Amino acid sequence: MVRTYFLLAWTWTRAAAAYPVSFWLMTVLSLAVAAMDLGVILVVFANTTSLAGFSREEVLFLYGAASLPFTLCDLFVSNLDRVSRHIKDGTLDTFLIRPAGAWLQLATDRFTPSRVGRVVQAAVVLVWAVAALDIDPGRLWMLPVMTATGLVVFTSLWTLAGAAQFALTDAPEVVNAFTYGGHQLTQYPLAIYGRDLVRGVTYVLPLAFVNWQPGLYVLGRDDPFGTPEFMRFLGPVAAPALALLAALAWRQGVRHYRSTGS
Repeated sequence: MVRTYFLLAWTWTRAAAAYPVSFWLMTVLSLAVAAMDLGVILVVFANTTSLAGFSREEVLFLYGAASLPFTLCDLFVSNLDRVSRHIKDGTLDTFLIRPAGAWLQLATDRFTPSRVGRVVQAAVVLVWAVAALDIDPGRLWMLPVMTATGLVVFTSLWTLAGAAQFALTDAPEVVNAFTYGGHQLTQYPLAIYGRDLVRGVTYVLPLAFVNWQPGLYVLGRDDPFGTPEFMRFLGPVAAPALALLAALAWRQGVRHYRSTGS
């Protein structure tokens, strides 16, 4: 499955590389778009010294910890949100009759390698924030766990978004609220949001386990909402649970698909 994915992605990469000027312009533009999110945080801290009790470096740490897995998923699986377009055009049937799985093909459909610029930017911010903060080296083991958890959570969200479009068909913007919207929400300390919203992204849609709960452990901070200490380590439990739900939803969507117009 992995080999098939990279073969399909490499096909689109070669197609993009055939136009090098366009490819590099898109890569630079991708970096510029990502820099705007970072710029907003820097503007905020140009006018204050803390945000909900978190310093600039701590907020940049949370931003990088959320953005790295998100941008990786944006690079590798975000094209799942094109399902509705394939349903309307009648091209989804082509994916279903091929020997490779439909999920795999849709994830690599029109693979966009220029998005790698956003991955690099997120990684640089995260590394810089870790270096700037006085973090206990004994807590750094959580960083790869956070990244892996974020990858599973955001991949699951895109899979759920794709599955929802089998029913909604013409509402990709609605499901984007949970993928891109989820990333926007996790860029900042959840302490700036209302308690009910934080409960929702902790106990219903586990976005808090991408960077907030494990990030509190890495930073040695208490949760302003008073959640118990063990919550910091539940990412590897919450992420697979969401992945299982996403897999079931995708399977149901494909099984109930009845060709164009269904």
